[in-house]
Amino acid sequence: MNQIYLIDQITFQNYEDLSVNIKSERIKVFVKKAQELDLKPFLGHALYYDFIQYFNTDGTLQDNTPQPYIDLLNGSEYLDRRGHVVLYEGLLPTLVYFTFARFIEADAIHYTANGPVIKHHDNADPLSPQEVTKLVQQHRSVANAHANEVEKFLKDNKADFPLWNYSSKNKSSRQSGPRIRGIDKTGFNYPGDNYRGNYLPLEFV
Repeated sequence: MNQIYLIDQITFQNYEDLSVNIKSERIKVFVKKAQELDLKPFLGHALYYDFIQYFNTDGTLQDNTPQPYIDLLNGSEYLDRRGHVVLYEGLLPTLVYFTFARFIEADAIHYTANGPVIKHHDNADPLSPQEVTKLVQQHRSVANAHANEVEKFLKDNKADFPLWNYSSKNKSSRQSGPRIRGIDKTGFNYPGDNYRGNYLPLEFV
């Protein structure tokens, strides 16, 4: 099966500025990692593999894609279980920020014959390791916030996603640096609502 990339360099333009000098092939490396190590555990394998089969090799959706999957990816306006209008942004920002965090974390290091080194630039000073870690954490936090909205969408529309089954194991993703590990129960903005959203808190190792 050919590798499917759900986002590309153009997708980033709606969320973050990337230098035109960054090659699209380099971005794809981190898109693949984010899909496999962040998105797949988050959605669960069953839903992820069923969802991704509706994509063409160029990342566009096939004509026979079910409407719920189109809405999952691109967002929609819907009524939640309490009858409130929800403007759901879609899965794209979640994947963009997971990818961006991985890119920042890896791009700070350059691997040479003598081992890994911090990159230096002629017209700019590189960030310190602590500053890079903080920046990665910030972007993972944004990704987690968007993931919280994806989870709410899936729960509010559970009948349309029979393959989705909430599990804390679906949220575990081990990786170098910040790890997405446990479940931090965070309520939404509806007083008395029994539903609790689930951010993916950060743990440094």
